Amino acid sequence: MSDRDQPEFQPYVPAGESPVEMSLKALVIGVVFGALFGAANAYLGLVAGLTISTSIPIAVMTVAAFGLLKKLGARTSILEANLTQTVGSASSSVASGVIFTLPALFMWGFPPALLQMVALATIGGLLGVLFMVPLRPYLMEQEHGRLPYPEGTACAEVLKATETGGARAHTVFLGLGVGAVFKALTDLARVVPNKVGLDLPLLPQAHVASKVSAALFGVGYILGPRVASIMVGGGLLSSLVLIPAIAIWGADRAEPLYPETVLRIAEMDHGELWTKYVRYIGAGAVAAGGIITLARSLPTMIQSFRVGAAQLRERVGAAEGAAAVERTRRDLPLTVVGAGALVLIAVMAVVPHLFGALESAGLRVAAALCIGICSFFFVTVSSRIVGLVGVTSNPTSGMTIASLLFTALVFLLLGFSGDVGKVAALSVGCVIAIAASIAGDTSQDLKTGFLLGATPRVQQVGELLGVLGSTAAVCWTVRMLDASMGFGSADLPAPQATLMKVVVEGVIDQNLPWGLIGIGVAIAVLAELARLPSLAFAVGVYLPVSTMVPVFLGGMLRMLLERGAATSEQAETRRERGTLFGSGLVGGAGLAGVAIAGTAYALGEKPAGIGYAWAGSLAGPLAVLLFGGLVALFLWTCTAGSDRGARRP
Repeated sequence: MSDRDQPEFQPYVPAGESPVEMSLKALVIGVVFGALFGAANAYLGLVAGLTISTSIPIAVMTVAAFGLLKKLGARTSILEANLTQTVGSASSSVASGVIFTLPALFMWGFPPALLQMVALATIGGLLGVLFMVPLRPYLMEQEHGRLPYPEGTACAEVLKATETGGARAHTVFLGLGVGAVFKALTDLARVVPNKVGLDLPLLPQAHVASKVSAALFGVGYILGPRVASIMVGGGLLSSLVLIPAIAIWGADRAEPLYPETVLRIAEMDHGELWTKYVRYIGAGAVAAGGIITLARSLPTMIQSFRVGAAQLRERVGAAEGAAAVERTRRDLPLTVVGAGALVLIAVMAVVPHLFGALESAGLRVAAALCIGICSFFFVTVSSRIVGLVGVTSNPTSGMTIASLLFTALVFLLLGFSGDVGKVAALSVGCVIAIAASIAGDTSQDLKTGFLLGATPRVQQVGELLGVLGSTAAVCWTVRMLDASMGFGSADLPAPQATLMKVVVEGVIDQNLPWGLIGIGVAIAVLAELARLPSLAFAVGVYLPVSTMVPVFLGGMLRMLLERGAATSEQAETRRERGTLFGSGLVGGAGLAGVAIAGTAYALGEKPAGIGYAWAGSLAGPLAVLLFGGLVALFLWTCTAGSDRGARRP
């Protein structure tokens, strides 16, 4: 059967009906949920370098909130709930772009003002939404059936299945509570250590460790066994191969090895070896992995860009005739989209200090045009790629690295080396990263709306309002986290931003240890030749193995649960409940982490807690026992839910 013979898709709410979509309660609830999960995702990304899509847990919580409103006598509609989910999910995308880049400015000693951070984040978010608008008719309507948009489709099912929303919401809320309590025990009260580890015999400086983290365990379950195994493999390569090899090779060196200038290798412990050497190897691997991932997506990128440009020309050349267009096909007018984008680009070109100390008006214009061109290109790419692989697999890191390399080279060629060039390049990269990140989220939300029968124009306005309502909260949270913990510290390593910092420094200052970077590039290439996802493996090399171990354990639990299921339906129910519970763990731990940081910010010092000296030598085993209890609860939550689901007709 040809595409022309296929019956026209009918949404859940027909185009001829016009239920309430835009309302004050939908916007307020969406902004609140978005702020909560945006802060949690920002914390997770700054601690572990990983973020998750928050669309599904926000959709589940929306169903629960609207169910409560119905019991209180309020009138609600499914399209109103969809708008709440749309507004709420925007903030987590803003958070991802912010934490990828702006913490590097703090680590350089040039902390941006809150207003500057909000301006950069807002411009990036608005550009991402606006540039996505012309692509919607093609990606959602013409490509329906070819592009699955996994998160968007799942959110539509969650919102439609309101009769099971209570059970789903209970799972998310249980995860939120458990994640928060677990984080409070390990990082606020400190009754048990938040990391356990041991030195291995025979291999010098060989050390394995694991964070006692509910959030990372939940992330591992969400990622699944294959990705979790590949990532921990990269971590073990660093801990059991690279660090011992450096220790053996440098044992007899009489002088420090660059970039270290004080200590000899023989005088350094495993942590110092990782910081001074393996971190650069990992940075090279992640940069190469990101670029390889981007290059592999190049055919899709080029095709997406060509199709997007063709659709844009077609829409510009056609008469809009809004009155004759069905409700479910009404987008924001292209005149509004074009004017909005031009205004944002003009603001970037005119406003001083937006890109740091870039005083030249000509350079600001060049930076603004670079942002406009790169953002449109990567928005087009991101919107289609997430339709194939989902938001979590969107190569935003690779896009950001490519943008930073291009921008830094431009500033270097123009003679802007040193701090001015670094700050300007990083600020430009921030806007592009946020635009690409939020475009992927917007496309998933528009897919949800397409399936449900929402009005695209209302959703697009909701996305814009979600950006405006969340950027200040996300940026303030990031500043507070730095003030209370410090970016680059053991508590807040900000790995993605550290990587971007290394990339920009390497181009502008031209002082990187290229030998170590080259080793990392070789590792990424070898992983690719071995048919392993090079970026996932490289992230494992770059992050401490203690971060990867709980991720691996979460992935293993998912594998055991799914393989042990009696039926495919039971396996799917276990996967769903585990994903919701894991998302709750991430959200709860993240919110607790933000609360702990806020307490430290208010007190002017980190809370000392009770401490675990009372446990003596049993402190480590008690931490392992606590983590075992979390695993048991996770197991019970998934299996009890799947058994009930299997019995349900």
